Amino acid sequence: MKTSEKQNILTRTWVVAALACVCCILWGSAIPVIKTGYRILAVDSADTASQIVFAGIRFALAGILVLVFASIREKHMVLPDGKVFRYAIPVCFAQTFVQYFFFYIGVAHTSGVKGGIITGLGNFIAILMACLIVRNEKMTGRKLAGCVLGFAGVVIINMAGGSMDMGFRLTGEGFVLIAQLSYGASTVLINIFSQKVSPVILSGCQFFMGGVLLFVVGILMGGHLDHMSVAGAVLILYLAMVSAVAYTLWSVLLAHNEVSKVAIFGFVNPLCSVVLSALVLGEVSQAFNARSLIALILVCVGIYIVNYKNKN
Repeated sequence: MKTSEKQNILTRTWVVAALACVCCILWGSAIPVIKTGYRILAVDSADTASQIVFAGIRFALAGILVLVFASIREKHMVLPDGKVFRYAIPVCFAQTFVQYFFFYIGVAHTSGVKGGIITGLGNFIAILMACLIVRNEKMTGRKLAGCVLGFAGVVIINMAGGSMDMGFRLTGEGFVLIAQLSYGASTVLINIFSQKVSPVILSGCQFFMGGVLLFVVGILMGGHLDHMSVAGAVLILYLAMVSAVAYTLWSVLLAHNEVSKVAIFGFVNPLCSVVLSALVLGEVSQAFNARSLIALILVCVGIYIVNYKNKN
């Protein structure tokens, strides 16, 4: 298949929808699996260092898997060169190191349902950055209205006991939100840099570097995984596969489409996070009460409104 034909296929709405939904389903499973992994490996919610070690192993392994997949596809050993490293370093800090340093700590201090819904904000942040900072897309009233709806959903999900303060913790919901700010920045960077180098090699390189960096920082902080088991290893391998497959597919889509065209399908992410958290973590009462459902609807409608024109 010629390169131009491949690019044309990757811009078709049904292809973008199918691949993006696969990514979001995988991401939606990450939060309950991470929390399950903490329990199996006996990682306490207050043990930040060990959480970072956990993340480092996951992403370093994800980077290796991506590069192995690329080597098999190309039928020769694929190694990043100096040009790839130049673009991978800022993506590594934004997408892997900063995002997941805060994400792993935040997930341990909030419920899977809250974490999943706040994660949906990453789509809004990416669009705002693309429109207002990089300016490769035009900001419209429709996009702004969608972003407002999304933030309203986050406010509602955190209004425990009728008070925002009572339902919001910096080390919990706050850290997950910081992670999404970093995710938004990385989405814009990937959209730009994937025009210059292979998005697959870029993804594998930045994952491996970010994972090693997280692992080293976690070890220096005193982190350790003393209760590794077969079940724990399987969970880490699954999370590595989630990253390797989902982020690589997402990077390929961003290389061939505008940020907003891809982001519309991010509504599947918070939806899957809520459903899977309810089933896996036993948070059914939280996932299906009126406040959480209204918040989820606002987040999903907001993402739809932001990109309605692009979808059509």
